[in-house]
Amino acid sequence: MSDAIRQYHIYSSRKKHFLHRTPEHCEKDMARRMPTISCPEHPDAPLVEDYHAGDMICPECGRVVGDRVVDVGTEWRTFSNEKSDKDPSRVGASENPLLDGGDLSTMIASGPGSESVTDEFGRPMYRNRRTLNSSDRALINAFREISQMADRLNLPKVIADRANNLFKQVHEGKTLKGRSNDAIASACMYIACRQEGVPRTFKEICAVSKISKKEIGRVFKLILKNLELNVELITTGDFMSRFCSHLNLPLTVQKAATQIAKRAVEMDLVPGRSPISIAAAAVYMASQASADKKSQKDIGDVAGVAEVTIRQSYKLMYPKAHLLFPEDFKFATPIEQLPAQ
Repeated sequence: MSDAIRQYHIYSSRKKHFLHRTPEHCEKDMARRMPTISCPEHPDAPLVEDYHAGDMICPECGRVVGDRVVDVGTEWRTFSNEKSDKDPSRVGASENPLLDGGDLSTMIASGPGSESVTDEFGRPMYRNRRTLNSSDRALINAFREISQMADRLNLPKVIADRANNLFKQVHEGKTLKGRSNDAIASACMYIACRQEGVPRTFKEICAVSKISKKEIGRVFKLILKNLELNVELITTGDFMSRFCSHLNLPLTVQKAATQIAKRAVEMDLVPGRSPISIAAAAVYMASQASADKKSQKDIGDVAGVAEVTIRQSYKLMYPKAHLLFPEDFKFATPIEQLPAQ
């Protein structure tokens, strides 16, 4: 028998042997092969690990059995010269690909020697902050503003990231000189919401920013023109679920309001009206026909629409109300008894 055939038979026999082994046998085999550390005088005593010294100590006699234990826990020491510094972290900020160099700068605390730099009040200053150019400083401030707006609107991070990318494109293009960065950031947030399919109104963006509604609208049009962006038109269905959720309306009322608004647009009953005012009027009509009635003021506060605007859209839809409701809708108040305005 040749050596190759002999080696093959040995390999086959070992393979069959290991295929028939149970997990318990494998664990016992591993425990037998791995070296175990124990105290020679007290082999059954559980060892205590001293991570500070890197030793394993027997609790019965205090004998050091093993040394050089690697501590895999969190580093809690502080490496700053400032005694009041509560942050023990010695890592920098997370990498930001939108900034030049990824924002991988290191903040070095000033030392106690004569070379330390302090301001007029004696507080230490960081020298590498002087090297931060104005472009990166503007981007950092804009990204912080966008993040704060996203938090106030309860928007996910993906929308804030899209708004950051839009602001980066506008900033690099230098096509909106003279416009404030806060206005550009607000408009980028508005565009990002529409591109991600969760549109917000100008009033909602204005409520969480420092910019007026008119200025956000102007910058929004300029960004679309300069970046050649296309955003889908907003519809009544984009706001219906959010409005009904804030008003604590049941799903049946939400479905009815969605159907009412959709049919009103298809029948051209509300020409020239914004989708937000149509959605608010549809919610008002559906709620008045159900047991969960909501006033025009309550709906206007949630939708950001004036009561007069809701009333005008409702008056246009009211004559055809019998054609707008779904066929399976259960009326708590008949259509004939709905308010005329």
